[in-house]
Amino acid sequence: MKFSNGCWLDKPGYQIFSPQEVYSTKIEEDVVTLYAPCNKINQRGDTLKGPVITYKISSPMENVIRVRAYHFMGQRKKSPNFEIYKDEKVNSLIEENEKNIIFKSGDLKAVIDKDVFQMSFYRGDKKLTSSMPRGLSYVNTAEERVFMKVPEEGVFMKEELQLSVGELVYGLGERFTPLVKNGQSIDIWNEDGGTSTEQSYKNIPFYMTNKGYGVFVNHPERVSFEVGSEKVTKVQFSVPGEYLDYFIIGGESMKEVVENYTTLTGKPALPPAWSFGLWLTTSFTTNYDEETVNSFVDGMADRDLPLRVFHFDCFWMKDFNWCNFEWDSRVFPDPKGMLTRLKKKGLKICVWINPYIAQESKLFNEGMEHGYFIKKPNGDVWQWDLWQPAMGIVDFTNPDACKWYSDKLKELIDMGVDCFKTDFGERIPTEVEYFDGSDPYKMHNYYTQIYNKVVFETLKENLGDDEAAVFARSATVGGQKFPVHWGGDCEANYESMAESLRGGLSLCMSGFGFWSHDIGGFESTATADVYKRWVAFGLLSSHSRLHGSSSYRVPWLYDEEACDVVRFFTKLKCRIMPYLYNIANDASKRGIPAMRAMMLEFQDDLACNYLDKQYMLGDSILVAPIFNEEGEANYYLPEGMWTNFISGKKYKGGRWIRERHDYLSVPMMVKENSLIAVGNENSKPDYNYRDNVSIFAYELKENKKTTTSVVDMKGNKVLEVEVTKNEKSIIIESIGTEGEWSLVLKKLSNIENVDNGVLIHQGEDTIIKFTDGNCKCNCKIEFSM
Repeated sequence: MKFSNGCWLDKPGYQIFSPQEVYSTKIEEDVVTLYAPCNKINQRGDTLKGPVITYKISSPMENVIRVRAYHFMGQRKKSPNFEIYKDEKVNSLIEENEKNIIFKSGDLKAVIDKDVFQMSFYRGDKKLTSSMPRGLSYVNTAEERVFMKVPEEGVFMKEELQLSVGELVYGLGERFTPLVKNGQSIDIWNEDGGTSTEQSYKNIPFYMTNKGYGVFVNHPERVSFEVGSEKVTKVQFSVPGEYLDYFIIGGESMKEVVENYTTLTGKPALPPAWSFGLWLTTSFTTNYDEETVNSFVDGMADRDLPLRVFHFDCFWMKDFNWCNFEWDSRVFPDPKGMLTRLKKKGLKICVWINPYIAQESKLFNEGMEHGYFIKKPNGDVWQWDLWQPAMGIVDFTNPDACKWYSDKLKELIDMGVDCFKTDFGERIPTEVEYFDGSDPYKMHNYYTQIYNKVVFETLKENLGDDEAAVFARSATVGGQKFPVHWGGDCEANYESMAESLRGGLSLCMSGFGFWSHDIGGFESTATADVYKRWVAFGLLSSHSRLHGSSSYRVPWLYDEEACDVVRFFTKLKCRIMPYLYNIANDASKRGIPAMRAMMLEFQDDLACNYLDKQYMLGDSILVAPIFNEEGEANYYLPEGMWTNFISGKKYKGGRWIRERHDYLSVPMMVKENSLIAVGNENSKPDYNYRDNVSIFAYELKENKKTTTSVVDMKGNKVLEVEVTKNEKSIIIESIGTEGEWSLVLKKLSNIENVDNGVLIHQGEDTIIKFTDGNCKCNCKIEFSM
């Protein structure tokens, strides 16, 4: 939202008041309160004028500073509010002198200039950003200056934080616009607009910059960002109402900023290992029954295409009856028997749901009579005809409604359902009333949080903590705690494939650990060429689903080569699951995403700042999907030696690469000094990763230690390997449980001696096999130069 008219004037009709000085302070144990009038106090009479901004500065955890600024503090605080972590042991240091107030938390500090009211934030001695004079403001749009006549909707609080030369902004949720957000106007307001617009299903009021700090605006309602747009050297954010609450989040790196942000708002849960396998769906409006489903499942098995999850989209329920949580008996006369038969084929089962109850559903009267739906101010059930005719929306602020909804899901779980696709949650009205009195404007974005939470916790309660996973479209702050999320409705072309990747990278820069997308595109039907290229991208994403709208997505409907491509990349993903699941475990513990924009991993490489058509899958594997029918890959390799995981070809980094790839190839580049754990299973994603695992060592650097771990399917570390290469030897240290494992040294020959373990192959690759007796080893390999 824009308030200014150029550098010097305000927009007509806006009155803007900004603090001019710090008039008084109150320092308590861990909070400093500042009273900052919006006019200079030269004499006693000046104290009769308003407004005055009251600041409260505190720290919920080390390296995070919270700033709350109030015009009026007497406003009734309405729910909902984001869940914010508070470390009771955090130590803050507050200092005051004649000119400044200094607030410190860890390496982060805020310095307030009392004379002109300027607040600057530092990490150590490095300035990160500043709220300059006239930065924070109280704004109203009324012509009358008498505050009693100012309508609440015409009142705003805004802040402007300085951007320095070359500073770039990332994040703000799953945004399909350019990855670098400078120059964009962004409203944090969940909408169902597809992947080719500025609208977003997952709006997160958190951004970070390549300068190494983040900003989280702690408001569930609409937050309006002007990112170097209204004023090109500032990020401005504004909210309606009388107060503003935001956090400055520090860290030694951008990765550490994400780590601190997810400590503040919640770490991603670790998804079950089976969820990383290939998902296949019925598609949306296609016709299907058990015979159709079996033709897909058996067709995949007959072609040796590993399938782990089968998803039934909307029409598993009878049309006009969504959601009644009952199988359409016209096409599924024996649903429990069908699910039993499918599960015997080694499949997990997912079904589509949403939080809407159509008037035709047998549940509508039940929900209406018990007050389980969102209501109009006059007490009527709020209904409309968009999506489902005459539908109502479940009011998840009502505990009884939550139990009612959860009980319906439990019946499906008891029948054999393992997972729910939680669709929608964005089209939430605001002229309504909630059971608990929540502010409907705050609930518009927040609704998805309680919706997904009810579903996720139902799965946990009935299947166990390690088995819960949803497939969600909408999200807000904290939604990362309920994985997995997918990218919404995309077209079946290269442009949409690229915009989907931009959205996923932005979401992962906003605290989300896992992300997926509709392989082949949702709308329309892709060409065989696009489908095959999207398969490679999709199976090198954290989660992989074949899904469409009005046509099926089984590969043989495209061409026979599509089957080869699906087989190749599905088996490849299964093989690297020991590496991938260790990264997933790290994401759940630290909050650093499995899929990472390049600058998150290579913050000091300026060439990575704008890269949005490639990404890091974990910290060691670079993936560059192909976005054209010529099969041409154009990608950038940071400094160092890189090895294509598929072909073994080596590349010197610090440059752009242009090359052609067939459909069974993609730039999947392993950076130097990496250890990649590779499993012995290629037909499913969930297996014993410790059993006969191979650790592939790539381009070991002299006198530089590198480590990796293998975890089990509960996230417990079962093998840890540390490798150090010296001038004429390699030292291998490992700690592991029972079982064999191998170290594969890529293209290192001339081995002269191995003092522990068995040398079983020597040539282009050298394989050292360790057995049960030496799974805890300190091994030295000697070689000649």
